[in-house]
Amino acid sequence: MGLQLSHAEASATGPRTQNQDALRRVTPAPDLAASKGLLFAIADGVSQCADGGLAARSTLQALALDYYATPETWPVAEALERLLIAQNRWLQANGGGQPLLTTLSALVLRGRRFTLAHVGDCRVYRWHQQQLQRISEDHVWEQPGMQHVLKRALGLDQHLVLDFLDGELHQGESFLLLSDGVWATLGDTAIAAILRDQPEPDNAVATLVNAAHLAGSQDNASALLVRVDQLGESSIGDALLHLQQWPLPPPLTPGHCFEGWHIEALINQSQQSLLYRVRDEQQQAWLLKTLPGALHKDLDACQGLLSEEWLLRRVAGRHFPQVHGATSRQHLYYVMREYPGRTLANLFRLNGPLPLAQWQPLAEHLLRAIGLLHRRQILHRDIKPDNLLLGDDGELRVLDFGLAYCPGLSADPAHLLPGTPSYIAPEAFDGEPPSPQQDLYAVGVSLYYLLTGHYPHGEIEAFQRPRFGAPTSPARYRPDLPEWLAQSLERGVSADPRRRYETAEEWLLALEHGERRGLSTRPRPLLEREPLKVWRGIALLALLFNLMLLLVLLHR
Repeated sequence: MGLQLSHAEASATGPRTQNQDALRRVTPAPDLAASKGLLFAIADGVSQCADGGLAARSTLQALALDYYATPETWPVAEALERLLIAQNRWLQANGGGQPLLTTLSALVLRGRRFTLAHVGDCRVYRWHQQQLQRISEDHVWEQPGMQHVLKRALGLDQHLVLDFLDGELHQGESFLLLSDGVWATLGDTAIAAILRDQPEPDNAVATLVNAAHLAGSQDNASALLVRVDQLGESSIGDALLHLQQWPLPPPLTPGHCFEGWHIEALINQSQQSLLYRVRDEQQQAWLLKTLPGALHKDLDACQGLLSEEWLLRRVAGRHFPQVHGATSRQHLYYVMREYPGRTLANLFRLNGPLPLAQWQPLAEHLLRAIGLLHRRQILHRDIKPDNLLLGDDGELRVLDFGLAYCPGLSADPAHLLPGTPSYIAPEAFDGEPPSPQQDLYAVGVSLYYLLTGHYPHGEIEAFQRPRFGAPTSPARYRPDLPEWLAQSLERGVSADPRRRYETAEEWLLALEHGERRGLSTRPRPLLEREPLKVWRGIALLALLFNLMLLLVLLHR
């Protein structure tokens, strides 16, 4: 079952001439709700400004429309913050010389977690097991007589500062969003009593608003209540499997037709997946990926395949395989375009280490691709030459998203160490959570290997517990490397993540800057490459010469 909620809202103008409060509930289609969640928000326009009602309504309108247009892989807090910062600028620019101010509390519930964004003096409470807990802070001045004067609000300052809270949902709990026209009059004790006496959301919000005005509130009064009836899935794979309960395809035989695809050949088979070459009605070649029949009851494998397709669809671009937009599937598989070409691993096996003139543009293309992934909040976790395809069209494409991870959306069992051992970052062996730094380390090892045929920290076998020190300089194996490039690679594969590049873009900039200085092909002298060995050799020759002199003197 997906996340199931009950919700209700109520708002009343009271003795005011206009209602400057605004409420919003957005419950999108199930597939979008699985990634972006369900949005509930309250805004209270400041009556002393040009048009508080406009500020409140426009803010909730922008939030409701634009939040669901942000990339589905963005964390909830990041998407909310970017949108609200933009709305803050809009409010400042459209007041006609007068301030447009509003408070805001926005709550997103997704799967088994909630995220709250808050600024101003609306209040948000949790109601669970007959206990009321306030989870928002009032951004007002604390001096006597100024308790209702806002010190933070949308439109108030050029630099908006929001409060964020992220937490785990509990089945049966409720979230209550109130304007100050309710909570300032009733107080927490009366609010809790009403929630206790009115268990149904519709009755509860109506009673709260009516009670506030009966108790003498002179302000607009608004309440929005959300009850968690059923927790959702813990990952996007869980949610997709719930929404799309497909069986695995039957065994596919070359020459037959399956759901409109002409099966041409089984081109790869492993314990985790099957990959077929298929053709559409226009004879265009595609690759159909599914699971072996033995995994038909393996929920993790089924969730993983659905997640892989879902992530690939959200990084569409020239550096990644195109996923077919098939809508008539009745079985668990997905189809992506086949690109003629060779993986960089195959290219290395055929020709050995890459020449610098070929390596440089490939390195830049790879960093651009990884930078795009990371801006989408996607971590690949299995970058290596085998998963990098150099197409006949000259494009470099990143393949195999079977281990890809999106924070907040993907499951990540703590006991698993995904990836190929020689490309796994040192901190991952220590149990650190997935991070962009780990992807960049794998990029560094891949680029190092393609230049030298060696690994910077030696080859690491499965189940080995490696120790990491300083990486071997690539100039030891490639004396034609310019010094800046050797240093760049050493930084990329540093055992300490703090010494690596922070982003793919930073590394790309370093490569482009170095390229402008030219790729020198002058072999570096042995004294520069191996100074210790040179001086040891000189010392040994000096010792031998002295011994020979001593023997000559002794024989006289």
